[in-house]
Amino acid sequence: MNDEVLKAADALVAAFGEGRLDDYFAAFAPDATFVFHTTSERLTSTADYRALWDHWVAEDDFRVLDCASTDRLVQLLGDTAVFTHRVKTTVSTTAGAETTHERETIVFRRQESGHWLAVHEHLSAAPGTTTETER
Repeated sequence: MNDEVLKAADALVAAFGEGRLDDYFAAFAPDATFVFHTTSERLTSTADYRALWDHWVAEDDFRVLDCASTDRLVQLLGDTAVFTHRVKTTVSTTAGAETTHERETIVFRRQESGHWLAVHEHLSAAPGTTTETER
């Protein structure tokens, strides 16, 4: 089952890194929750996250250019799995390109179909790293 969770995580990360937003947001349950160090509030649905993303695009021409996942671990807990990893993400905005180094936890729940769907994401800055900005 670890392989199934990793496959779901890989699909989610790939969709994010390649800017395939419909695939990315479809990897989350509608009632998924999100905690990001870059926002002041918890997002309580995938629709809320998508609305925030659309705001970033409209306001700053936000785009993900690349995302790399390393230091991956899956913990299986019955029909729940906790996936942790480090992510190096490069984004582009009107201010230029920026690369961040973060740690992320994604909680997956196995559906009746056997498919793993993300139900929670928590993102934090990786300790001892800096943001790289290109103008």
